Amino acid sequence: MADVAGSQPAAVAEGVVEQPPELSKRARKKLQKKEMRAARNAARKAADKERHRANVEQRRRERAEELAAAPSEEVRQEILAARRESRRQRVDHNAEQRSARAERLRRAAEGAGQKVVLDLEFAQLMRPTEIHSLTKQIMYCYAVNRRSANPAHLWLTGCNGEMATHLQKLSGYDKWFIEKEAKSYIEAFEDRKENLVYLTADAETVLDDLDLSKIYIIGGLVDRNKWKGITQEKAAAQGIQTAKLPIGNYLKLSSSQVLTVNQVFEILLKFVETRDWKTAFFDVIPQRKRGEAEAEVGKVSLDDDAAEAGKASLDDDDDAAEEAANGDNSKEDINMGFDEDADDDDDADEEELEVEEIDVAKKRQCVRPAGNEEADEEHSAAVAEATPDVQQAEQATIE
Repeated sequence: MADVAGSQPAAVAEGVVEQPPELSKRARKKLQKKEMRAARNAARKAADKERHRANVEQRRRERAEELAAAPSEEVRQEILAARRESRRQRVDHNAEQRSARAERLRRAAEGAGQKVVLDLEFAQLMRPTEIHSLTKQIMYCYAVNRRSANPAHLWLTGCNGEMATHLQKLSGYDKWFIEKEAKSYIEAFEDRKENLVYLTADAETVLDDLDLSKIYIIGGLVDRNKWKGITQEKAAAQGIQTAKLPIGNYLKLSSSQVLTVNQVFEILLKFVETRDWKTAFFDVIPQRKRGEAEAEVGKVSLDDDAAEAGKASLDDDDDAAEEAANGDNSKEDINMGFDEDADDDDDADEEELEVEEIDVAKKRQCVRPAGNEEADEEHSAAVAEATPDVQQAEQATIE
């Protein structure tokens, strides 16, 4: 024992360090793919940032040229006043939209909306990358719901541990108008267990219609089909009803045979809006996943490899997962879901531009030599007159 203990410092002193095991070929390919994906994402973000900066600069130049071309100070003031009024109207419009969205979500929570639960109790079965993908899909669900004319009463149950940690990293998550429960849906709806319906492709019952009194559960599991039938087994063990979407009655799926969590949720929302399953499927399921739409009723079935209606999938390429998680228009859905954030950014840019324009216009008209107190007072009064409008716009934007 003494010799072994004494040999360890000697090995360290000689600089002998144990080399990490060599990565397998598969592991090297996955690492290379991850690095390439990170490089693509960084390049895309840099390009988006540069494009935004260029747009701001272009607007600044156009506005400055418009002011410079004004024949008189009165015309300049009219231009500035028109811009302030335009921004004020846009801010008011955005505020009205936010208020209307909040009111729709409140009505849904009070009983007008279809109750939908995202079951997040599978975190222990997923890798961090899969939890990350599921987190994005939950974000898409919330974005779709808040812009819907008929939003659902959306619940997150089993929201704890690593799953909760990932969700907390989402910007504005604490302000989401959504029910968040650390306990399971069985505990959360203990007094309404008979109304729980777990959506799973392994169910024998086909969902023909949505019942407002029912609470539909979507399993939050990104699993690459490693856990086939797990949602059906879980529901059966808990003694709750199960059902599957009537996808096979209207189309067959090609390529990837799995629907993501947000696709299933959006199908439910679309059916609430249209009361037509075919329209819901065709509006939500991407073209690349759809096969023949004219399949006869009962001819097309969903087997073990078919769509797990309450489950999510994850491709090796996270970019593909993002695209699949939001159909064919991932960026469009995100932008539409959180459109007021972009509007607020534009308002902030325009406020910055207008403040600069006011300063430039005044500097052109007010050449104030040292000691000219009267000119100083006129300049201060002009700026003070314009400042409340900017402050009101800023306050409205914040609110």
